[in-house]
Amino acid sequence: MSDHEVHLKKFQKELSAGTVSLALLAVLARTGEPLYGYLIAKELERVGEGVLSGKQSALYPVLRNLEGAGLLESQIEPSVAGPPRRYYRINERGRQVLEQWTQAWRATRDSVDSVLEGVLQ
Repeated sequence: MSDHEVHLKKFQKELSAGTVSLALLAVLARTGEPLYGYLIAKELERVGEGVLSGKQSALYPVLRNLEGAGLLESQIEPSVAGPPRRYYRINERGRQVLEQWTQAWRATRDSVDSVLEGVLQ
């Protein structure tokens, strides 16, 4: 792996740390129904254009952290095909945090975009 690839991978990892949490809250808010991990990952793939970039396993610790922070609620339900599934849904506190994080994301994105404007054309 070249030096450039190493730096890019590190940068992508640092970028994804907070954005995955934001994207998960947004997916659960937009669907409006409880979803289990696989369905959340599929929805992220469908609308997120690579937010998880094939790392579905990274989703579960983030979901647990969001639930631990009181932003999601979950319940386990039996499955007709396989083990029981944990369904997650966003709660009111999660919606409030999503709104704050979305504003922070947009302000950061706009600020970085304005700095980058004209750098690479």
